[in-house]
Amino acid sequence: MQEPTCPLSGEGRSRKRAELNSLGSPASRRVYEYAIDQFIAWYCSEPRLAFNRIVVVRYRMHLESRGLAANTINQQLAAVRRLAHEAADAGLLSPELAAGISRVRGVQLGFRSGNWLSAAQSSEVLQHASGDGMRAKRDYAMLAMLFGCGFRRSELVGLELNEIQMRQGHWAVVDLIGKGGHIRTVPIPGWVKSALDQWVLAARITEGKIFRAVARTGKVWGNGISQNVVWYVVRTCCERVGLEHIAPHDLRRTCAKLCHDSGGELEQIQFLLGHASVQTTERYYAQRMVM
Repeated sequence: MQEPTCPLSGEGRSRKRAELNSLGSPASRRVYEYAIDQFIAWYCSEPRLAFNRIVVVRYRMHLESRGLAANTINQQLAAVRRLAHEAADAGLLSPELAAGISRVRGVQLGFRSGNWLSAAQSSEVLQHASGDGMRAKRDYAMLAMLFGCGFRRSELVGLELNEIQMRQGHWAVVDLIGKGGHIRTVPIPGWVKSALDQWVLAARITEGKIFRAVARTGKVWGNGISQNVVWYVVRTCCERVGLEHIAPHDLRRTCAKLCHDSGGELEQIQFLLGHASVQTTERYYAQRMVM
């Protein structure tokens, strides 16, 4: 097994000194030295397998979690990219790894694509959605799948009862066909399975689509629901707790962020969400939340 490497080795420090000497401005040298020292301290705080792109992505998330300004984060990432480039030139890092590190994107200024709910906000939405009525049971189960499993709304409305199976002692949605035809198996947390069971039992669903239309009288009818129903449920349940402009995909983003906050690895969350590109998963880790 490869021994964990750290840029704080003698060779790494030599490259840092050489790079500092190549900078003409004393201010630039101070900024660069501080940024590299910060990265090295974080990097060496726990064992890591290699200095590569995934590690630098995690470092960016660490910087974001500290609430630093976008300019500060981008400045520190630029120093790390430069360190990787110099290490590759010195033969200390493969060109492929250096190229991967150089592709780690910084924080976009003034950019926001979607919303992320905190754990407390998510719990509040679920709490206000729960109830004894038929619609309440259905809506709670739908929200549980969005928050707990990171489903897309198209996947939610297409979910069938026979897709939920026991695998290796755990419940999961097996062979789910997602966007682009990608197939994945999605684990179902215990609390989500409980919410599904309550809805399925109350609605007397024995086959076919799990989520159905519910009349005002509480009667379950039809063979499924449209994606517009998912939009309506998410919007109304979030508005009950004062959260506006929340879309179903925001709950998917929230699922990714809460998984990350609980210690989930980038590759695990990529598989959970069914992303073809790890770069898409990275964007789901943004630290901004609905206030």
